[in-house]
Amino acid sequence: MPKQALYLKWRPLSFDDMVGQEHITRTLRNSLKTGRIRHAYLFSGPRGTGKTTTARLLAKAINCRHDDPEHRPCNDCAACVAVNEGRYLDLIEIDAATHTGVDDVRDLRDKIAFAPGEGRYKVYIIDEVHRFTGNAFDALLKTLEEPPEHAVFVLATTEIDKVPPTIKSRCLPFEFRRVSLQEVADRLQQIADSEGLQIERAALELIARHGTGSVRDSISLLDQIVSDPDEVITLETAQRVLGTASLAAVKDLVNAIINQDAASGLHLINSAVDAGAEPRQFGQQVVEHLRAVLLAQTASADLVEASREDQMLYEAQAEAIERGALLRAIRAFNDAVSNYKGGWQPQLALELALMEALKPEPVGVQGLAPLQPPYQQSPPQAAAQPPVEATPGAPPVIEVAAIRERWGQMLFFLGKRSSNAPEVMRYFRVVRVDGNVVHLGTETYLYYEKLQVPEKVHLLEQVLSHVHKTPLRVKIVLLNSGDAGEGALAGAELDMSDPLVSLGAELGAEIKPRDQREPD
Repeated sequence: MPKQALYLKWRPLSFDDMVGQEHITRTLRNSLKTGRIRHAYLFSGPRGTGKTTTARLLAKAINCRHDDPEHRPCNDCAACVAVNEGRYLDLIEIDAATHTGVDDVRDLRDKIAFAPGEGRYKVYIIDEVHRFTGNAFDALLKTLEEPPEHAVFVLATTEIDKVPPTIKSRCLPFEFRRVSLQEVADRLQQIADSEGLQIERAALELIARHGTGSVRDSISLLDQIVSDPDEVITLETAQRVLGTASLAAVKDLVNAIINQDAASGLHLINSAVDAGAEPRQFGQQVVEHLRAVLLAQTASADLVEASREDQMLYEAQAEAIERGALLRAIRAFNDAVSNYKGGWQPQLALELALMEALKPEPVGVQGLAPLQPPYQQSPPQAAAQPPVEATPGAPPVIEVAAIRERWGQMLFFLGKRSSNAPEVMRYFRVVRVDGNVVHLGTETYLYYEKLQVPEKVHLLEQVLSHVHKTPLRVKIVLLNSGDAGEGALAGAELDMSDPLVSLGAELGAEIKPRDQREPD
């Protein structure tokens, strides 16, 4: 006789065996204690979360003959044993996927009038009830409106939105949830220990993650991986059997996206596929990782079910990537996974997703007004310098330290608009802020001259305003008056936000640039 599948062998026999659905089992147990049995229940939720199993447990419990309601189902009485062995005549299971017509429901209505043959209740479990036709639902509605006292209906569905409101309103609803990764892994650990299997905890967590919250699917994957009960199942073995990529490869690919390194990213994708990773699954892992980074960036890494080491990685990557680039990467790889169709170049979808994720995005999409093409701009000599809106010494709308701290991010966005601009701006530094005017200075006259173009100053204003989420103006100054010639700003290199400089000014000291001080 062939060996029984693990998911069948380990199907819960009591409410205590259910994993991750305590909010449902507690309510059902309380109704058993009080004897308040409803004539119709509606179980909804993702597949593999225990809807049909719970329906069978309920059928078994309401017909159990144990004296104490708290011990129902007991799994010892004749009714419980018959249900467990699949021969209980008063438990009728109907697959709505194959019995969709109104005639099937009418046949059910004709038979439901007969009293149960063995127990107190006749229980009808209708699986995937959303597959009924409109006429079938109408016929079912009539039955639910006037059910006999001995009949109990349990409707199960994975698509609750397709069930008519008239049906929902006549049932007691229960929503089944995806089971957490750790709860699934604990269940797999229990099964592995009972079956004498040797398997690493990391491999069990990978299986649970691959099962996406479905206990049944996760147990089936465990059964698929274990070919030899005496073999030690490592994380690498589980990755090879499941066709998943090394977690290190996923992390490295995300780092390549952050670093805008297309060459390394393409190499990582092809290496993973060549090593046996299934492209679609690899893409799903990338999306899952990027989503964790997004959660760490927008809320907290604690929302991600992962080790503290991985949570720290998500936090570090969240700080290193700009929000728009992260969202663009998530969309690109999610689209690649959703639309994946294989083909003679299976990794092509992932390669295109990578290139889409790394494609420079117009800064205007991020909230900055895009510049017009050069042939639509006014000649440089006709453009006027933006007016300065603050007088020297006005309270700054943003601190100099804040601008310096996000200078690298400013250069990143600037590079998306002008490839040469970041290199030029490396010769500039923030001098001071008067009101909303940021003074950027350089000691090199050549670079000072390069920014004496209103369009370039306007671009700097756009990028700085975007990065700091506040309207800012820019004034370009030359710092070293000895080399500046006409137009130099004497003393502009002084940072008035520096505590020592500001304290000296308050005490009445005369503040001068180094090159203007008297010799000792």
